[in-house]
Amino acid sequence: MKRLTLVFLLAFSLGSGATVQSPDIWALLSKTRFIEKLNREHGMYFLYPIFPDELKELEGKSVQVTGFYIPLDVSTSDFAVLSKFPNAECFFCGGAGPESIVVAYLKKKPSKRIKVDEIITIKGKLKLNDTDIDDLNFILLDAEIVD
Repeated sequence: MKRLTLVFLLAFSLGSGATVQSPDIWALLSKTRFIEKLNREHGMYFLYPIFPDELKELEGKSVQVTGFYIPLDVSTSDFAVLSKFPNAECFFCGGAGPESIVVAYLKKKPSKRIKVDEIITIKGKLKLNDTDIDDLNFILLDAEIVD
């Protein structure tokens, strides 16, 4: 009986160690803090991110993000913006914070038209942006829409 219990515990621990849970990306993004600083080039104050260490560890690694599709530019389809919240509540339209949106630069254009607020999953290499005010803070490079 002890041998059977030992074998079961060993098998359970090996099995559970082999399964890697992907992190809750939205929860990690929400740990980002923002400070308001003057941008001298534009003569305006902007929010600049301070990324948590656990998010910095994911930079350059492939991550998946599932969210609501937010159309920003109908004529350009080589990027997609995902929001944690639907369009009416997103950062641009509703008042959510900058930690609730991600831009994905797609390897190829989507094979089908994506509708506003359609829930999609995108996979790409995470890039954290804390300097370029013309881009979002959370970027997925070489991204693909996951079917």
